[in-house]
Amino acid sequence: MFVKKNDTVEVIYGKDRGKRSKVIEILPNKNKLRLENLQMVKKHLKPNQNKSTPQGGIIDKPALIDASNIMVVCPSCSQTTRIGRRMEDNFRIRYCRKCDHNIE
Repeated sequence: MFVKKNDTVEVIYGKDRGKRSKVIEILPNKNKLRLENLQMVKKHLKPNQNKSTPQGGIIDKPALIDASNIMVVCPSCSQTTRIGRRMEDNFRIRYCRKCDHNIE
């Protein structure tokens, strides 16, 4: 996948279009990811004595978003960009295609 955990990304399609967030979870088999405080949905929890919700209730949690609906934000030029890959010293390095800066 072109995106990694803790990358800053911008949503390019959907109800949260134009908003930037950090990646908190990646599911490469499904080609989906979770973003911090975006694509929030409500989850209803039943009362459970053994877990952290003894009373139950409704919580907000981030839903999955497809990887095709986001673009990575370059940390040096702060623009959305496509990610390129090249080999340097037998390591694959990700880089910004706009400013040619390496992305950690």
